[in-house]
Amino acid sequence: MSDPIFSLTDASLRLDGNAGPVDILHGISLTVAAGESVGLIGPSGSGKSSLLMVMGGLEQATGGQVVSMGHDLTAMDEDALARFRRDRMGIVFQSFHLIPTMTALENVATPLELAGHRDAFDRAAAALADVGLAQRAGHYPSQLSGGEQQRVALARATATRPKILLADEPTGNLDSATGATIMDLLFDLRDRHGATLILVTHDAALAERCDRIVSLRDGRLA
Repeated sequence: MSDPIFSLTDASLRLDGNAGPVDILHGISLTVAAGESVGLIGPSGSGKSSLLMVMGGLEQATGGQVVSMGHDLTAMDEDALARFRRDRMGIVFQSFHLIPTMTALENVATPLELAGHRDAFDRAAAALADVGLAQRAGHYPSQLSGGEQQRVALARATATRPKILLADEPTGNLDSATGATIMDLLFDLRDRHGATLILVTHDAALAERCDRIVSLRDGRLA
């Protein structure tokens, strides 16, 4: 049996707030197999996005251990975490986080260039074609609709063929029809590349498209 993509053991997260330390996650133990898709659900403030951030090394657990692909994320410094994400992860947020002064093609090519791919622009063009935006490659984010911007974000997240896809409410800023199209694309790209998908969503119907649903409440597994 292959090693799990994620193995969390008693992981916790405490952050400093205006009124003092706030406990966000409490003793999360969770294992995710390679190629599995997991929907993270729960009410607002339950810790879904925080758990995704910990799994992606965007926040470091303040207790317990988070291991991904055999690497202990809790033992890495910021530079090592950034390299790990660059080489193994694709992340899609509710907000598109595109660079406004770059074209769609440049936005997708940038992480490929940072990863050392000499054919970054060719691969970026192919990734945009995969999400139906071949004709919009030269447009800037301000010239694209919300759905088109999220397609660019999807292309950017998957162009490096990551082993892990993390998606945090990727349809939250889109109308229902556009959101459904984006989710179809996300699952299609995930299937095509054989990636492990962790999806944060408040939509139970979306979560049910995953292999497994994990529910959180008050920072604990429900």
